[in-house]
Order: sequence, then structure tokens, then C-alpha cells
Amino acid sequence: MKLNGLVKSIRESLRLSQAEFAEKIGVARLAVTRWENENTIPNRLAQRNIYEIVKAEQFDILAYIADCLPKHETVNNKVVLYHGSKSGIAGDIKPISRDRCDFGKGFYMGTQIHQTMTLLYSFEKSVLYALELDLSGLRVLRIATGIDWAMLVAYSRGKLEGCIGTAIYEKYKKMLEGYDVIVGDIANDRMFYVLDRFFMGDITDKGLVESLSALKLGEQYVALTEKACKQIKIIANENISELEKCFFA
Repeated sequence: MKLNGLVKSIRESLRLSQAEFAEKIGVARLAVTRWENENTIPNRLAQRNIYEIVKAEQFDILAYIADCLPKHETVNNKVVLYHGSKSGIAGDIKPISRDRCDFGKGFYMGTQIHQTMTLLYSFEKSVLYALELDLSGLRVLRIATGIDWAMLVAYSRGKLEGCIGTAIYEKYKKMLEGYDVIVGDIANDRMFYVLDRFFMGDITDKGLVESLSALKLGEQYVALTEKACKQIKIIANENISELEKCFFA
């Protein structure tokens, strides 16, 4: 997002003049003027100082970020999604994530800006992308949040390897075959702990589903094939500033 605009938005939300704002963060008033006029940007120390004075306030950083990017929507089979990269996308988009993701190797996109931003704050050169995925002509599998969703995630994460060759393993192995895109809820970070408890019989299938979906992280669209990746277009991208990262750390 434009750092200069964010600084001005924060100052105005605090109802401070440029002079008052400058005094609070320990810089000259002229520095604030230059930031807001887009002549310069605050250095890292200044950005952290700005965060310190605003963190106790009800500043809606997500609303600001959302205003700077196209909104998530689907129009004429084209859906706007978000993707976070720790160093930026170079070259063509490809299905090359690590294997042990929720739905295996692919190119992952989400419906929520917040979920994407939480993955980026610890990387120095992180970039947030808004993308348009054209679903026309693609085979799309939509997985409702339920036991099949949970078990498919378990399969993709390698938790069913102890039962290779069984009917249940083959069911979830075949479920993804032939599809270009899979759409389903994002499982939360308790994945491995909850799956282990389920396989040990400590929680029921209902408990498994409820635990994995409890954080409401939104849906993910995963391009599994080169064909699907060729139908993804970058429509906006923004480098993530130190100040923005502070809100999600």
C-alpha cells in the first residue's frame, strides 16, 4: 500500500496536526509534510514509532489495505483473489508450492486479505498481490467444509501415509485427479495436533471439522495445473511496508 497515504490516514484518524504528529514520533514537522506530499518516505525507525503511537487506537489497517486493492468478487466466471509472496513473483505463475499444503502442490490464492497478510509480516521483501482467476474451461472441485474436506487435507499433508493401499487412502488420492482448480476452506495452524487426536480416537469427526475450521480463515483457490495458472492475471501488487507489517506481527 502507499506508505505516504497510510501515514496521513493514521495521523488524521488520531486527529493530530502535522506538528503534533511529528512531535509524538520525534521528527520535524517538515518530515511529516514531505511524507504526506510523497516527496520522501519515513525510515524504518520512524515507521515503528508511528506504529507505537497508533497500536492502542482503533485504526482499521485492513480497511485501509482493502481500499487500495480490488475487492474480492466473482463476475462473469472471473474471481478476484489475493496471494502473498515473501520476495515477489518472478516470471510466469506456476503450480510450484511445496507438496505438503492443504491440497498439495499448486499455486495458492485466498479470499481474505487478512489471512494473506499474516503470512507476510516476517519477510523483508514481501509483496501482496491481487489476482484475477478466469475459471472458464477449467475443471473446478469445490469441497464443502466437512469430513471429506478434513480428510483430503489430511491426505495432502501426509497424514494418511500409514494406510497406503487402503480404500480410504485411494479415495482421497483419486479425489484431486483431473481437476485444474480446487476450492475449499483454509485449515488453521492446529492442523497436525488436531489430526493426530482424531486418528488416536480422542475426538470425533465432527470435532475434527469444527477444530480445523474454527478460525474462519476464508476460502482458498488452488491452481493445480499449468492450464489453470495461465488463466491467472496479476491486477495489482503492493510491497508491504515495515509499518504495515507491525500490525500483523
